[in-house]
Amino acid sequence: MNNILNGDDLIKRGYTPGKILGLALSLTENKFEELSKEALISLLVEVKTKAEDFLDHKILGELATAIIEADAVPEDDTIALSEEAAAYTVYGSDQIEEGARKQMNIAMRLPVSVAGALMPDAHQGYGLPIGGVLATRNAIIPYGVGVDIGCRMALSVFDISESHFHAHEAQFKRELIAHTKFGAGHGFHGRYKADHEVLDRETFNLTPMIKNLHDKAYSQLGSSGGGNHFVEWGIIEFEKDDEILTIPKGKYLALLTHSGSRGFGATVAGYYTKLAKELCKLPQEAANLAYLDMNSEAGQEYWLAMNLAGDYASACHEVIHKKLTKAIGAEVLATVENHHNFAWKEVWNGEEVIVHRKGATPAGKGVMGIIPGSMTAPGFLVRGKGETAAINSASHGAGRLMSRTKAIKNISRDQMRAILKEHKVTLIGAGLDEAPMAYKDINLVMDAQKELVDVVARFSPKIVRMADDGSRED
Repeated sequence: MNNILNGDDLIKRGYTPGKILGLALSLTENKFEELSKEALISLLVEVKTKAEDFLDHKILGELATAIIEADAVPEDDTIALSEEAAAYTVYGSDQIEEGARKQMNIAMRLPVSVAGALMPDAHQGYGLPIGGVLATRNAIIPYGVGVDIGCRMALSVFDISESHFHAHEAQFKRELIAHTKFGAGHGFHGRYKADHEVLDRETFNLTPMIKNLHDKAYSQLGSSGGGNHFVEWGIIEFEKDDEILTIPKGKYLALLTHSGSRGFGATVAGYYTKLAKELCKLPQEAANLAYLDMNSEAGQEYWLAMNLAGDYASACHEVIHKKLTKAIGAEVLATVENHHNFAWKEVWNGEEVIVHRKGATPAGKGVMGIIPGSMTAPGFLVRGKGETAAINSASHGAGRLMSRTKAIKNISRDQMRAILKEHKVTLIGAGLDEAPMAYKDINLVMDAQKELVDVVARFSPKIVRMADDGSRED
């Protein structure tokens, strides 16, 4: 009986091209001659659908085993990236390293990406580049927010003149040392602990993991991290009256702080990044951009935890500023605070999106922000212009010119002391990785974002305190 089969005969009945199809044809060749072609096809269809019944079959047992083994192999659930990166705007392109561009290109290939922008201080990070802004549709990326959730700048302007500050610098240095604490794992204990309403938030009971972080958050409240975090006295100059802040033209003493959510935020970031990678399988080059669906339990958990970490970071700054304001007996004329390493729900082209600003400052129309330079370079108090192409954002600082490793290898202590002396800056702590030469020229960065912000005042650092252990973080 002529029952010779070809691949098409079986493909029409549910087989797919590949190893299983080839095995089915080879095992039945010159076999089952007593069956008609249709009967043989029916037999092979039965093997495919009920393979466990044929495991001991003299001829078809091998095929049945192969089918069961193939069914046991999990399907590839990797989420595909778009072939091409969606267009995004780059500011200060001649100052941005190729690594940051490559990371942004990958981010713009995510299926959830809606819009993006790269700020002039951008440099390579993990997942989204530092200085990257990314708007997504109903998805949040833990590494798009960053490890130090809610890291921020806070500025207090005092009713103290420049001349008074210079006449009493020793006192200001003493109070700065007395009321600040820096470095990984460091915090306050006993009567030195601060208090704040954020510690009473119900969100601390959201999950056992977050609840277990409460004691650490309590201890570290009012402290600063390692790396580029600082507390510094400086002179801020308003070249003209600012009616919105009600500050007349002139020079004033100011306190500027930079730090984030400490060990609490770092642990939250690590936990949800790992979870996102388990739930959202992306190609290797995009693995650090794993995202959580905002409609999922994990997405909602992270959103609430992220906002708690942001509020906690703000509370840390509030504690520091209150302590030092009381210590110097000053009146605060104005306060400005902005944060980065965060995600916001915003409307983009009529659609609600999640805007990630990893090392980028919110700069919507009229929104105040602070963009620092380095320990010897000026910082700038700015007011946003609400530039659509930048997704209402600006840089969060000067941005690194050298990696931490490169800075340590190429900058000497003598060079660092010389530049500090030249700019008449007193430094307490800090490693060579934070030397001014490790950063881009803040003036070039500001020139590249004139369409994004207006400069309101210029801040010059005078006494800077950073972590003694340099780059160590929580």
